[in-house]
Amino acid sequence: MRVPQIDLVRQYSELKPRIDEAVSEVLRSGQFIMGRWVSEIEERVAELCGAKYAIGVASGTDALKLALSACGLESGDEVITSPFSFVSVAEVAVVLGAKPVFVDIDEKTFNIDPGLIEAKITDRTRAIVPVHLYGQAADMDPILKIAKAHSIVVIEDAAQAIGAKYKNRPVGCLSDMACLSFYPTKNLGCYGDGGMVLTNDGELAERLRALRKHGQVGKYLYKFTGFNSRLDSIQAAILLAKIDHLESWNETRRKIARAYDEMLGELDVEIPHVADYAYHVYHQYTIKTPRRDGLRSFLSEKGIGTAIHYPLGLHLQEAYSSLGYRHGDLPKCEDVSRKVLSLPMFPEMKSDEIEYVVAAIKEFFANG
Repeated sequence: MRVPQIDLVRQYSELKPRIDEAVSEVLRSGQFIMGRWVSEIEERVAELCGAKYAIGVASGTDALKLALSACGLESGDEVITSPFSFVSVAEVAVVLGAKPVFVDIDEKTFNIDPGLIEAKITDRTRAIVPVHLYGQAADMDPILKIAKAHSIVVIEDAAQAIGAKYKNRPVGCLSDMACLSFYPTKNLGCYGDGGMVLTNDGELAERLRALRKHGQVGKYLYKFTGFNSRLDSIQAAILLAKIDHLESWNETRRKIARAYDEMLGELDVEIPHVADYAYHVYHQYTIKTPRRDGLRSFLSEKGIGTAIHYPLGLHLQEAYSSLGYRHGDLPKCEDVSRKVLSLPMFPEMKSDEIEYVVAAIKEFFANG
């Protein structure tokens, strides 16, 4: 048996008639940029996430870029974020002339440790960007309290967490702005790049809408220096074909995670920790084991796909060497990055595939 880490073809096969018709409808309309489908998916996602405004953009990375731009980020400003994540927050901060400041993580949730944030705040700190990693919300209340005390903007990186909740509130409505990704592998994914910025602030929403269209506020009238970052109609139509399934897909992910939990609980692996405040939607099911590399090789031999999210903290990446971080500066991130392994996780997984993955893991540890 072969079990991929994720299988996007199965989902398409199940939804093929609806998706094909949605794409054909856009093609027949001739409205490929900023069509009615974009407005409709913005409304649907805003409602889902409890936000007043949603602004569709070209990618999750662009969502972060526009959000940081909208809050007035300037050259030399600092952006506090997690080192254990995809590169987008750090990348965008640097591109905009700012400095990413990394704060170590909670080794259980893998999210930024709020207790370590305040010590990193300076008079140049402009924003805090917590990442809701793997589908579990960061601990937002203490982060928001710190930010309020220092008049700092908070932007949620919710790229991996659409549908997740923090204390029964959906991520995406908890802070000044939140950023989503619709990359194909996400819990709600399109068939290309796509993203969205959420906010409850009308002035920010107006600025974001201008920024995604070159800073334009009227035909050939430019109020800001902006970007070209628009969610296209085909991707929006695909998301509309999928969005009604998101809740059931997330519930299925949670069911798969419970099955993994029950079957892996007695092995020499650390299963994902779910915080008391969290409704986890398992974008990834990520275990920890000091024998990660050997286990991954063994599973590969058995035809089982896995992934490492992420093998090296951002503070140690060559691209950010000028920031001056060294091995040992963020020990929890560095320890976790040596141990994490993401197992197969997608809503279309079959029971026998889950059992096959677990049996292979048990075989690895039984062999010593």
